[in-house]
Amino acid sequence: MSSDKIDTVRSSSSGTLGRAVSHTRGQRLILDSSTHPRPDALTNSEAFLAGVGSCGVTLIELYAQDKGVPLKRTNVTIEGVRTAAEPNRFASVHMRFELVGVTQAQAEDLVQTYRNR
Repeated sequence: MSSDKIDTVRSSSSGTLGRAVSHTRGQRLILDSSTHPRPDALTNSEAFLAGVGSCGVTLIELYAQDKGVPLKRTNVTIEGVRTAAEPNRFASVHMRFELVGVTQAQAEDLVQTYRNR
């Protein structure tokens, strides 16, 4: 038996143009197109960035706990820039990590662990 982890999400039309509904493990997430003129739900791009940012938070917190590092709180702000010329791709992505309860050296080690993965 394989030990591979498989994540499955099913996305479907919602009946509203530019909006999809995604389901996984009994959870439901509504996403609007990133090009929607007035999105009501999270956009696809925001959801993608949220996934990357929340991965940073959880990976760092779990690693710190495993290594006995006294991390109290983690905040990650992620900003994706898309140009008008190429709105379908990120021209740049910037992440800012704020780690509370650790030294600068510990913070740098924790962020490097995230970068390495």
